[in-house]
This record gives sequence, C-alpha cells and structure tokens, in this order.
Amino acid sequence: MHAWLCENPTGVDAVAWKELPTPQPAAGEVLIAIKAASLNFPDLLVVQGKYQVKPTPPFVPGSEFAGVVEAVGDGVRHVKAGDPVAAFAGTGGFATHACVKAEVVMPLPRGFAFDDAAAFVLTYGTSHHALVDRAALKAGETLLVLGAAGGVGTAAVQIGKAVGARVIAAASSDEKCALCREIGADETINYSSANLRDELKRLTGSKGVDVVYDPVGGDLAEPVFRAIAWRGRYLVIGFAQGGIPNLPLNLPLLKGASLVGVFWGEFARREPQANARMLAELAQWYAQGKVKPVIDQRLPMTALPEAFARMGTRKVRGKLVLLND
Repeated sequence: MHAWLCENPTGVDAVAWKELPTPQPAAGEVLIAIKAASLNFPDLLVVQGKYQVKPTPPFVPGSEFAGVVEAVGDGVRHVKAGDPVAAFAGTGGFATHACVKAEVVMPLPRGFAFDDAAAFVLTYGTSHHALVDRAALKAGETLLVLGAAGGVGTAAVQIGKAVGARVIAAASSDEKCALCREIGADETINYSSANLRDELKRLTGSKGVDVVYDPVGGDLAEPVFRAIAWRGRYLVIGFAQGGIPNLPLNLPLLKGASLVGVFWGEFARREPQANARMLAELAQWYAQGKVKPVIDQRLPMTALPEAFARMGTRKVRGKLVLLND
C-alpha cells in the first residue's frame, strides 16, 4: 500500500507519500481499499499539531474516507469482503488502504457514490447532531449558518431545509452566497461587505435568529450572539477563523439563550447506537435527494499538498475529495 505519512506534525510539508506494508485486520477490525477520501479542516490542524486530538507519530492523516472492504477480522458481522463502506476513523484516510475499527465503518446503501460517501459522514454527522440533537431545531424556526459555503456549512444549510427551517446563510463572498442559494438557503449575507448584525436585524424584523451554527468563531461570534432571539441556541462547532471568542456571559443571560457545544466525534464514541440511527436517517435523506455533498474539486490521492494549499486559501466551496485510481 501507499500512504501520506506524517512523522513529525509541524505542518503540511511534514507529510510524505510512502510505500508501507499492507496491514491485516485484527479482531474487530476491517481492512478497506480506499476509493475516495475527503479533506476536512481538522486534517489540516492535525498535521500542524494544533488539533485537540493529537495522534502519536508516525500516522497517516485523513479522517474520512470510503471504499470497498477487502477483509474483516474475527467478530465483525455487519460488513463483509466486497461491501462498499464509508468510515470516519480520525486518521488513515490519505492512503490506498486503511485498517480501522469495525464500529466506525458504515455500510453504504445501493447507489451511494464513493466521492459523496467520502464527503458525508463527518460533515453531515456533525450538522445533524448539532441541529437536530443539540439545538432541537424545529420547522418554522430561523437558522443562521456561518461559514455556510464550507463543508459543514453546506451540510447545515441542507439539513436546516430538510427539517423545515428558514435558513439564512452567511459567507465571505458573493460567489459563496450564490452557492448557498443554489442548495436551498432562503437568504444570504456576505459578511465581508455587509454589517452582519444589521442584516440579521433586518431579515428577522428585529426578532433575531433562533439557532446559530458557528464553525467560524473569531470576531463574528459576539455581534451574532447580540442578534440571537429569546431562547436562542448558539452552536459552537469550531474556530476556522483561528481565534476562540471571548463572549461576555451577560449576553446569554439577557437573551435567555443557550451556548451549546457540539463535538460529534465524542458523541459517536459515547453514544454509538444513537449515532448509527442518525447516520441511517441521513443515508435515507441522501437517497431521497434531500442532502448531497457539495464537492469543490476531485483530485488524485497523490495531490494532497495541492489540496492542503487550496484549503489554506479559504476558497473551498464544500469539500475537497482525493481519489485513488
């Protein structure tokens, strides 16, 4: 097998394409021949040594991928050799093969394309867990999605519409806003050229938004929280802008609002049955055409440095996907 190996997590230059022994699955493991893997923001952070989960070097980055089962270890019952699957394993995806724990492997229903499947589990799992489980978003409520043209953002827009919410998508360019309208957003705000708080006040008739989905953080958080509705829920997804906000705690008090942390990976680990039910519902929504990953580019697996460079420009719309021949 070949893989991008990170022996010292000091940055994207620390990964190298190397030939390695193909592993064999131990008990409870599955060996997958990888067809596609997607690039997520945590994949960039992990090779920089900046992510909250720090794999022990050397490791193969790439948290999310899809392919075909080549072999299974003892005790694995839900998949067999030849089955198409997706996996969210934290590491291992930027390679031709990966050996992973069976519980992170999701059987793919008929008609689920590998490139879509590789861009599905993390972003849609995060967004569904955030909006449906943590925020209890209801039909008729107003949802604001920040960073709405990114991977988790596009998933959140689609899931918000699937549950019947009014979706306001906020992004950093007119091009990204246009994409958000194409996938169902009711309103858009370009926060590079417009005052975000003023636009939210205008679009909600001063009522405010019921749920905020925030994977961006930084200096957007406080003005957005000041535009939240009574009993609003502010979902903390991540900090793509780089800075962790320091919110004045009088704001949730005055608004009767909730500040809600979202860590889908830990939810999946602690509540595997609930996570499996959620992924099954999302697979149904995919089959029904309610959700579909937005793919920015498809590149060869050997082009990981190019993919990292594009992610660093913050011009990615949706997800970057790497393909094996």
